[in-house]
Amino acid sequence: MKILSLQSHVAYGHVGNSAAVFALQRLGIEVWPIHTVQFSNHTGYATWRGRAIDPDLVRELMQGLAERDALRRCDGVLSGYIGSAALGAAILDAVAQVKRANPQALYCCDPVIGDADGGAYVSAEVAESMRRHMVPAADIVTPNHFELEQLTGRPIPSLAAALAAIEQLRGRGPRAVLVTSLATEDTPGDAIDLLACDAAGRHRLRTPRLPISAHGAGDAIAALFLAHYLATGSAAEALSRAASAIFGVLKRTAAAGAKELLLVEAQDELVQPSTIFRPQPV
Repeated sequence: MKILSLQSHVAYGHVGNSAAVFALQRLGIEVWPIHTVQFSNHTGYATWRGRAIDPDLVRELMQGLAERDALRRCDGVLSGYIGSAALGAAILDAVAQVKRANPQALYCCDPVIGDADGGAYVSAEVAESMRRHMVPAADIVTPNHFELEQLTGRPIPSLAAALAAIEQLRGRGPRAVLVTSLATEDTPGDAIDLLACDAAGRHRLRTPRLPISAHGAGDAIAALFLAHYLATGSAAEALSRAASAIFGVLKRTAAAGAKELLLVEAQDELVQPSTIFRPQPV
């Protein structure tokens, strides 16, 4: 399996491509990373250094991959954080290139907008680009609770509201939706829900809530969900495998009291999770 991953990269820590690439490679998947930003560390710290990549550089790198005749062998495209709408347009150009070369390839958009704790951390222009252009072009989208509300323009206080929002998204193009970090009035206070929906059904998976603030879990789970969906064709099975793996990594991270995801130290969880969670139909 070969996946093209276009998202942020940090030198310190594990977010964006710094999370997704290793997680996929540990599963034996060939990854072609193109970084949308190069930062010293994620922006949750008081300071960070670096800059966004020029959209023309993304197009230039894609031309290089095309010249290697690589795109027809690409099974999936993954995108995450983007710093500008122009960069989003370059990513959509990349997706179109891949799909012309291999119509069977799937595009997974992780619509990075923000989270419930910190609110939005992209510009209004980027959020609008996600809503209007990137999500409709995607085969798979992987928002968190906050991002699902932003994409659909509706509050999501309950499981029923979340399912309705997912169907609204699926009506705009994506065949499968994974919602991470879902906490509604139906979710116990000591738990976190995930929802995955495709044509085969709607499934909820519940894991214990862990005392952790490390970033990057959403980036890693989006990558793993895409990989397992490509391998199995089932959103429910991809949810089980991806969520079980990331829970194992998060549990190790929480036990160590680490501020960054212990992706390397807990890498065996990516392949053989110590706890297997099974989703239930809803």
